[in-house]
This record gives sequence, C-alpha cells and structure tokens, in this order.
Amino acid sequence: MKNKNLIAVLPGDGIGPEVMKEALKVLNFVNNHYHLNIETKVSEVGGQAIDLYGEALPDKTLELCQKSKAILFGSVGGSKWDKLPPEKRPERASLLFLRKHFNLFANLRPCKVLKDLSPLKEERIQNGVDLMCVRELTGGLYFGEKGKKFNKHGEKGAFDTLNYFEKEVQRIATLAFKLARKRKKKVTSIDKANVLTSMVLWRETVKKVSKNFEDVSLEHIYVDNMSMQLMLNPSPYDVLLCPNSFGDILSDQCAGLSGSLGLLPSASLGENNFGLYEPAGGIAPDLVGKNKANPLAQIHSLSLLLRYSFENDKAASLIEKAIDKVLEKGIRTRDLFTSKTQTLVGTKEMGDEVVKEMEKLC
Repeated sequence: MKNKNLIAVLPGDGIGPEVMKEALKVLNFVNNHYHLNIETKVSEVGGQAIDLYGEALPDKTLELCQKSKAILFGSVGGSKWDKLPPEKRPERASLLFLRKHFNLFANLRPCKVLKDLSPLKEERIQNGVDLMCVRELTGGLYFGEKGKKFNKHGEKGAFDTLNYFEKEVQRIATLAFKLARKRKKKVTSIDKANVLTSMVLWRETVKKVSKNFEDVSLEHIYVDNMSMQLMLNPSPYDVLLCPNSFGDILSDQCAGLSGSLGLLPSASLGENNFGLYEPAGGIAPDLVGKNKANPLAQIHSLSLLLRYSFENDKAASLIEKAIDKVLEKGIRTRDLFTSKTQTLVGTKEMGDEVVKEMEKLC
C-alpha cells in the first residue's frame, strides 16, 4: 500500500549525495512552511548499491519506491562499474528498470533561459525562452524490434525498428496539451512524417487529440527544422511534443540553451501522478567531495515533484522563484561562473542561498 506522503530518496553515485543533501534542505523548509507532512526515506541505488548488495536496485529499494508517492533520484554510474555486463550496470539496472517497472511514459524537461547564461547571442533570445520538452519515453526506436542480420553478400548488418501505436501517441499527446493549457497554450509536435510511416501515424494521432483541446494551438514541424529553430529563434515555442528518440536529442539541445546541465531538472511520469524526478546531468566524478557541484537541477527536480506528484503549485513555485532570484543576483557555482562581478559559491552555499530567498519570498 502506498504512503501518500512518502518520498523515496535515492541519492546514488558521484555528486548525487552532495546535491541531494541540498534538495532535502529545501524540502525541509517548504515542508515546515506549508505543513505538508511529507516523509522521506533514503535508500541505496546504482553503483553504491552494487558495492553493498551486489545489485543496482536491491529489493528493499524497489519496495520503498513501490510504497512511495514519488521518487527523488540522484545520479548513478561511474567507470568503476563499466566492466559489468550492460544489464547489470547502474544506469540500466536501476534508472531504466524503474522507468519500465512503473510504466513512466512521459519525460518532462523544462528549459528556462537567462540571457547572461545562454551561449546564444542576446538578440536571439531577447523575448525570453521558456520551453517544456515532453518526450514519449516507452515506445519508438529504443523499444522496437532490433537485431543483427546478413545481406546476400554475407555482409554483417544490424537493425532497429521504429514502432508506435495510436494509444501510445494519444497518451503522451494528451499530457502535452494539458500542460500547454497551463502555460502559453501552444503545442509544437515534432516528427519526420515526410519520410517515416510511423511519424505519419504520430502526426495523424496528434491531430485527432488536438480536437479535444480547441483552446490550445497546434503546429507540426520536422525534427531537423526544430533543431535549427532552437538555435535561431527559440522564443516563440512553448510545449515541444516529441517521439522518444527525437526528444532524447532535442531535450539535450534545450539544455545547451540554458548554459549548463547543472540547471535542468527532469520528470518521468506515469499514471496516477506517480513520478521519478532527477537532474539532467550526470555523476561528475571530478567534482565529488569538492563542494563544487551545482545543486540547482536537483533542487528544481524537487519542485517538479511537488508540482506533479503532490499537486502543490504553491510550494513548487516558491522553489522556482527562489532559484530565479539567486541566479538574477549573480550567485554562481563553478559551472556557471563567467565574470568577476558574480559571486562564486559552493554546493552547500548555493543550497543555503535558495533557502534564504524562500524565506524572503514568504
């Protein structure tokens, strides 16, 4: 039986435990301020769990996740475990397993760009950039039939199959339109319908779903053109609705717009508001134990958890506004530091600054 107030906290490897500590510091504040009665329980996952229990996702960790309202995930992996068989490595055996086990079909990656952080020229983003990349997570090229084969000349080859069914597209499209209703009421559906039959189905199905959301505008764009537009003029876009493989690529391109993976959160959602929330970056082994990692992506992931799994927009907005205030003041961790006019802080200090801003906003 699920505990409606319980969050499974899985810090993981590398900088995971350090940035998770700052996210829990922020959670403690909103939990007390809004009287949320949220409980947290920490468990091992990834390489850390392999060293302790011989597997990346021990039974006790999976049981905790099954009892919880949501999962706050850190980062997993590292060269120490690269020699293990692919199915035993931390990423595949824990993160990908959890996505599949809980049928987390939608990945959300918000991207809000500050002018002084983006690598793009200011004139390209002068109208602001606030995107939500919605990626279908359980179908498409990554999950279709695959294998090796030989042609008539005996030459070795391989294949991966791009499959989609109407219900898969309907599910992710419906979510994208619902999100757009709360934003700028615009969905841009990305496909390659000019050359791929599966993408013809994608486009046709998205059109059908759009008829249930007449207050939301819909446009279709080929993935190669979308990639170009993100570099030339990203401001007009709102919700990007992406098939799995295209979303994988474009969401990282959106990350590049912001200036650092250390800023971007990620939410993987299933049915009944259950979700797994994680930073978009990795384990950053060169930063471990040095108080240099950027905790903002992990903190922002917490805000997404509160918004989507706990349906608490007030608490989520407070965290997001505090993050914006900190960055507007020029407070930076090493990955964002570009000028002597800015204030360079460490991991712990950045978490403290976010809490300070929340206190002021309250």
